[in-house]
Amino acid sequence: MKKTLTFIAALAMALQIHGAAPVKSGLQRLLDSLSSAQPLSEAVWGACAMRQDGRAVASFNSTMKMIPASNLKIVTTGAAFKALGAGFRFETSVGYSGSVEDGTLDGDVYIIGGGDPTLGSEDTISLARSVVLRRMKDMLAGAGISRITGHVVGDGRFFDGERESGSWLYEDIGTYYGTGGEGLSYYKNTQDFQVTAGKSVGDSLTIKTVYPFTPWMEWYISCNTGKAGTGDMLYLYTSDLAPIGELRGTFAVDRAPKTLKCSNKYPAYTLANTLTSYLRKSGIEVEGGPADIDRKGRIRTDLRTGSTSGEAVPAVDLKILGTVRSPELARIASVTNKESDNFYAETLLRMIGKKASGSASYEASLAAEEDVFKSLGINSTDGYSISDGSGLSRKNYISPRFMCNFLRAMLSDPCFPDFVNSLGQPGSVYKTRLRNATPQQRERVYMKSGSMNGVLCFSGYVIPEDGGKEDVIAFSFMTNNAPGASWKIGTLIDGFILALLEL
Repeated sequence: MKKTLTFIAALAMALQIHGAAPVKSGLQRLLDSLSSAQPLSEAVWGACAMRQDGRAVASFNSTMKMIPASNLKIVTTGAAFKALGAGFRFETSVGYSGSVEDGTLDGDVYIIGGGDPTLGSEDTISLARSVVLRRMKDMLAGAGISRITGHVVGDGRFFDGERESGSWLYEDIGTYYGTGGEGLSYYKNTQDFQVTAGKSVGDSLTIKTVYPFTPWMEWYISCNTGKAGTGDMLYLYTSDLAPIGELRGTFAVDRAPKTLKCSNKYPAYTLANTLTSYLRKSGIEVEGGPADIDRKGRIRTDLRTGSTSGEAVPAVDLKILGTVRSPELARIASVTNKESDNFYAETLLRMIGKKASGSASYEASLAAEEDVFKSLGINSTDGYSISDGSGLSRKNYISPRFMCNFLRAMLSDPCFPDFVNSLGQPGSVYKTRLRNATPQQRERVYMKSGSMNGVLCFSGYVIPEDGGKEDVIAFSFMTNNAPGASWKIGTLIDGFILALLEL
């Protein structure tokens, strides 16, 4: 390992020679040499670095399309900045049907989703859940409503189409990172369980639902205590087709109790139920209880029995009382990239489609995203095939050259300051990266990682010490089918970025 670091450092020092040709040659020699370095010699990999004007600083297998994993969030957030604007906010409205007389609403209250992925989340950018619920209650109280004869209806029709990409792994769909976006989301569409291991291997686990309260769900616990050192191997298998979930796998005997976050496929109903309870405790009577809107547009009052109103209800003709607005897109994108938040990324992709065509289906959203690429001067010949917004799908394929061209195009966009600041930096978000660089050098690097089994990618920008945007270097280093520990590849990528810092 020390020999590898010494070799990379020596090559990086060689790049200090002045003049364009020697610099380019030295960096290219570095890339060429990595093809024989372990473990890249057994992997599929490529790299690219470009100036703003398109001049290649270095290139190795740059047109080869590879799985980007969460590196794809760079593209999703950039496209969202371009299509929606840094100041865009999602809106969730509260309204009602029927009429109000003497404090009684003879009708239903509607929570009308606008796609907000932050609603009720625990992220620091979001309004606290108590604040959201209180604001909704105050809207009703402000209209003089103290009694509701009908239901509190969670209306998630803002987003049409499937809520998860069809190319995601089955075991991912039940996890917190595979929840999928909704027209009306709540608590990032997750369900918390408290998990405690048994005293011995093979013993049953102690599992309790924590938040949110979802009494309509039927849980099957098909998991037990695993051997020491095996960690958390629990997966929830569930869908929106029926209110049933099965927790499978093992939880190691030496693991401390933890909160396990899984997927909640009924967020609209969950928020309706949560608000119903809050209103009742606040003195507003709700006779009908919670409900949501099913796939046929009918008010669904009981998830277990599937009881509905019988006919589709219009999405218009409601009296709107007020709205709750999300943080600006710039802040959402920052969480998306720095925390690598799949849920936010998927919602941003679907909002691009919604704005462009009125449809938030994956087909419409990916088509709208491609239109953004074309507006940036990027086309399919640059090497991409995209299936989702987060990078969770293994059907995503992009090339390092495509990534660099996208990053270059974003340099000229008015949203670039917000976009680049949404990316992480070594030493802060990426604490183990570029350890051998100076603090000043680390401050010049903005990047995003992407990783899954056999995949490790880093792409981003190297900002010059002096000069303008024309001196910024966009880079992408992507590896697939890599055996062994990813930290070894990470060290080699560090060497590449260190060399770019010397240009």
